[in-house]
Amino acid sequence: MDNTPIIHVYFMPGMAASSKIFDNIKLPKNQFQIHLLEWLIPFEDESLTSYVSRLSAYIKHENVVLIGVSFGGVIVQELSKVITCKKLIIVSSVKSKYELPKRMKFARRTKIYKLAPTHLANNIEKLSKYAFGKKVNKRIELYKKYLSVNDERYLNWAIENMICWNQEKPQNNVVHIHGDADTVFPIKNIQNCRTIKGGTHVMILNKYRWFNKNLPDIILQD
Repeated sequence: MDNTPIIHVYFMPGMAASSKIFDNIKLPKNQFQIHLLEWLIPFEDESLTSYVSRLSAYIKHENVVLIGVSFGGVIVQELSKVITCKKLIIVSSVKSKYELPKRMKFARRTKIYKLAPTHLANNIEKLSKYAFGKKVNKRIELYKKYLSVNDERYLNWAIENMICWNQEKPQNNVVHIHGDADTVFPIKNIQNCRTIKGGTHVMILNKYRWFNKNLPDIILQD
């Protein structure tokens, strides 16, 4: 009988996304147990540290594996500063403020991100009525399925904390998986990552077979 303890793996979705983005991720049940984290609505002017501290209450096990996508990758890096984790993995994300693209650095300097029309987030249903063409309709259907958090306070908070994330140096223990076709965080700005050929910013959705095949080994590697 195998007495190897189960490894608890906590997944954090990308900005405004629900944990449905991980629906196709499967790990061997005799080795791993998957737990899905969801976004909390931030308090007014809540710091990233405070937010992460509240989120950590939803992690019910010790020495866990943290996996975060995009802004969720930033969140799990911050989480790893307040809880002990066995492995820290980020996907389609950044390890420091220096890996952000130029447009985000510009937005940070000018504070132009404060003008983002986050109030329109509630209008996906309205937009869908005016969508023409299969491609546009398909994209809107994807938004409706996976982008579940359309609270204006959350969106303003998330955009600001992504663009103004102040991490100077990558953490030593982070494993970074990144697609070479990511247009949100272009690969040219990313260092020391495991590159997925043809991987876009949403590769957790369409490259799930790669993750299902490779994540167990990545988690178990020393």
